[in-house]
Amino acid sequence: RFMDLKEVVLKNICYTDLVYQRINKKLGISLSKTDIESLIYRTILDNYVTISKIGKNFYIKNPNNHIQVTVNSNTYRVITVDKIKGINYD
Repeated sequence: RFMDLKEVVLKNICYTDLVYQRINKKLGISLSKTDIESLIYRTILDNYVTISKIGKNFYIKNPNNHIQVTVNSNTYRVITVDKIKGINYD
């Protein structure tokens, strides 16, 4: 069942123009739209990812990338990406 959810998210995931800017700002990076989509795809595809549904959103945590992707569970639109707190980035 978990793998099915991951596949559904990957198949349906979509982006708004504003979310690319938000992701670059929040992660302190400067990636193209294609690079951001690739980063998120690889993040979700990872074997160690956890997906939890809280309210109307999926929270997809990847401890290897140290990021969490927030996706709307109805539209599969990426809302934001955050650094996972409590992890040292040095």
